[in-house]
Amino acid sequence: MRWPGRIGVAALCIGALLAGLRTVPATPLSAHAPLSRAVYAEGGELLRLTLARDDHYRLWVPLSRMPPHLIEAVLLYEDRWFQWHPGVNLPALARGAWSTYSGGARLGGSTLTMQLARRLYHIDSRRPAGKLTQVLAALWLEARYSKRDLLEAYLNLAPYGGNIEGVGAASLAYFDKDAAALTLPESIALAVIPQNPAKRNAVTRVRGEAAAPPALADARLRLFEQWSARHPASQALRADSVLSLKTRRINQLPFRAPHVVEHALATQSGGSRDLRLSLDWKKQQAVERVLARYIESRKEQGIRNAAVLLLDADTMQVKALAGSADYFNAAIDGQVNAIAAKRSPGSTLKPFLYALALDQGVLHTKTVLKDAPTAFGPFSPENFDGRFMGPVAADEALIRSRNVPAVSVAARLSRPSLYDFLKASGVARMASEAHYGLALSLGGGEVTMEELARLYAMLANGGQLRPVAYLEPAEQLRPVEHSRPVVQLRPAEQLQPTEQLRQSGTAPVAAARLLSEEAAFVTLNMLEANPRPDTFSKAVPAVAWKTGTSWGFRDAWSAGVFGRHVLVVWAGNFDGAGNPALVGVQAAAPLFFQIIDALRADGLSGAELPRHVPPGVARVEVCAASGDLPNLHCPVKTAAWFIPGKSPIRISTLHRAVWLDAAGSRASCRPIAGGRMEVHEYWPSDLARLFRDAGMPRRAAPVTSDCSAADAEEERPQITSPLRAVTYTLKQSRPEPLRLAVNRAAGAGAAHWFADNAYLGRAAPGESLAWQPGRSGRYLLRVVDEAGRADAREVRVEFID
Repeated sequence: MRWPGRIGVAALCIGALLAGLRTVPATPLSAHAPLSRAVYAEGGELLRLTLARDDHYRLWVPLSRMPPHLIEAVLLYEDRWFQWHPGVNLPALARGAWSTYSGGARLGGSTLTMQLARRLYHIDSRRPAGKLTQVLAALWLEARYSKRDLLEAYLNLAPYGGNIEGVGAASLAYFDKDAAALTLPESIALAVIPQNPAKRNAVTRVRGEAAAPPALADARLRLFEQWSARHPASQALRADSVLSLKTRRINQLPFRAPHVVEHALATQSGGSRDLRLSLDWKKQQAVERVLARYIESRKEQGIRNAAVLLLDADTMQVKALAGSADYFNAAIDGQVNAIAAKRSPGSTLKPFLYALALDQGVLHTKTVLKDAPTAFGPFSPENFDGRFMGPVAADEALIRSRNVPAVSVAARLSRPSLYDFLKASGVARMASEAHYGLALSLGGGEVTMEELARLYAMLANGGQLRPVAYLEPAEQLRPVEHSRPVVQLRPAEQLQPTEQLRQSGTAPVAAARLLSEEAAFVTLNMLEANPRPDTFSKAVPAVAWKTGTSWGFRDAWSAGVFGRHVLVVWAGNFDGAGNPALVGVQAAAPLFFQIIDALRADGLSGAELPRHVPPGVARVEVCAASGDLPNLHCPVKTAAWFIPGKSPIRISTLHRAVWLDAAGSRASCRPIAGGRMEVHEYWPSDLARLFRDAGMPRRAAPVTSDCSAADAEEERPQITSPLRAVTYTLKQSRPEPLRLAVNRAAGAGAAHWFADNAYLGRAAPGESLAWQPGRSGRYLLRVVDEAGRADAREVRVEFID
């Protein structure tokens, strides 16, 4: 075979070999170098660019995300024949060798593929043997990878001065922007740096100021001339290509929101190299500014540290987070992230105690509780101020943070108890229920700031527990703490008295309903009445909030809901040292409201989330002194939030009318000829004694003889509609309401109607009440007048099409 034929066969064999090599799976070129991670805020602001394991700044940017003018500029300057050569440009290589070894200028003649090979395999190409190795390595790369893969790898691994490699890291380090946003003058600058990064890196120091070096300016201008020859329209950008670029030094890379960034980097090990946090940088700046100013103003009180967590209740995304007052202050252990620290929550858990009580029918907002010295077995709680208020409405007991009523409510809960509720909500590392006892309701356990924020967000979300999110929806982070599985709590009336909520194992917090929508709404409504600590009046716009102080004055808390946000503030010391100034309402509440005011003043609070009264909640008039439905003699009435079918309700018997004879020596429950009627308060003996001990004795009520049963039967209301032993048939499409009526009001004022345990409403004397049954079946209807007398009957209802 002649030489041309032999050469052709050899070429075919080499071509077949190269084609075969291309079919064998190859390791991605991005795996050849460790990479940095860029962490961004929600709006795209760079929070941090981390160092790779080899202490270089290096990001991998897909070729599709690089601007076309950058790619074209690099090929124009470095390797015009890149798309056509097999990895080696023989004429350029020969020309470089002749110039280098004949005493002329030193020329490399390397293609982009050869430069990539030198960086990937750490080849010393300054000697002929090294250059030959580089050539062979370039041919190998061309055989294994596509031109697109090689060009992408070169642009991501090219040197850009110091420890910066690749256009992704260089564009962030020098121009504070993503590579996709580079302008043509910036792209031309990056295209020429890799040829001589030591002299052309984008920033040097000139008289103490950052400036582009002359070598970079000269190279930029030469490349721009070549570019404009191809693209005449770009002459309009000539001035921009001559002027110095606005750049920053590598030591000026941002180090923002360090606690949340470090949490993100620690917990999001896989997935995208770039992390886009849900953090709102403007809100973060506002929080950090207010926090720094607050700590400075409280130095004389010994308050040196605090932490803040701000969530969007609608999305559950973290919008601002400061894990300490100063990350760089070693004296306060500033690098510790308080968001994940277990601390005693004080009274911040009380709202959930009352919410459970609302769901279990223990109370409504105006139920009168006893704030008096009380022993619960060996446990005798005291109030923070050491005083007792006597009878106090439930909503007032909550916002005044009275301990004795709270423990009393906790003792009356069935299942779920507060302990069950906290475990189901994902509070981690809890001891046994017996370990805490009733003290859990006063902050005897420990929670993290994230766990507490999750609980308050549940109130804002109608009783639905949802996990906290740190990233944009596309790539969510695990919560700060992994905990036991979240259990769906059923309404109290559906739980067996001895049933226990059993949980085991560990799992991330998941969505679950822990409270009814009605209980969540009423609890938030009660908290909105809590007055601001600076104005002593209700916040406008509304803020539903609560404070807490841990035992020994170690932790001061303020947590709540405003607008669409949940805000939790903690003040204390990481070493657990106590300070009498660390009282929730004095130390945490001012910071809490300063942050709210700052966000609203800057227009950062966003649109208010709409809050609608759930259909299962009613507004009921009750007697202010007793919390029960007012009887005929109740002098002061007030409105209470009421959950029909759950909330306890009865006719008040506190105020009673008695008749005294003319001499005032004999009292009777029936009229006395020539006598007079008086209304007296008949308090239970323990509360009467409490009033007396507090220096507020009540007038002694006269002792009366009982009225006869016959008299009571004669005057009690009697149901006249609906009829007994009758089935009422209603059309499903157009149901007509049933009329509820009594024979007379019997001189005892209005009539109050109930269906089973649900309160239907109030009918004035001589009027009926319209009732729309919600289902087919039997109902027990009851009517009670304001003297406490009652009648009942059963009625059956059927719906037809």
